[in-house]
Amino acid sequence: MPDRTIDIHAAQIILADGEHYAGLILNNDGTPSHHLVLLPGDHDDAEWQAAMEWAKSINGELPTRREQSLLFANCKQHFQTDWYWSGEPHASDARYAWYQSFGYGDQSYGLVGDHCRARAVRRLPI
Repeated sequence: MPDRTIDIHAAQIILADGEHYAGLILNNDGTPSHHLVLLPGDHDDAEWQAAMEWAKSINGELPTRREQSLLFANCKQHFQTDWYWSGEPHASDARYAWYQSFGYGDQSYGLVGDHCRARAVRRLPI
């Protein structure tokens, strides 16, 4: 079996006040995709679309489900023990979107009219 080499270029990531470096997100083939930064602030008790708009208003985006897993692993201390919206709608039914518990790490989906918390991220492509 041939050796595989994965190149991870050195990066200097400048964090603004209140930001936290969450880590590196990988592509499906295991190569580096982007660095993830958790933005400051927390939007409490919002429907999914309102949470998406809030994230955009602070120059961020809601994290993907994969990014939420990384946030749970590396930045759990910066979250309430509650459910947080992801930026991903359910693939087969637009009435639903995905969210994650930052108590146990479970991921599920609920109606976009449900209320959850939200945190925003920014991505630094590699």
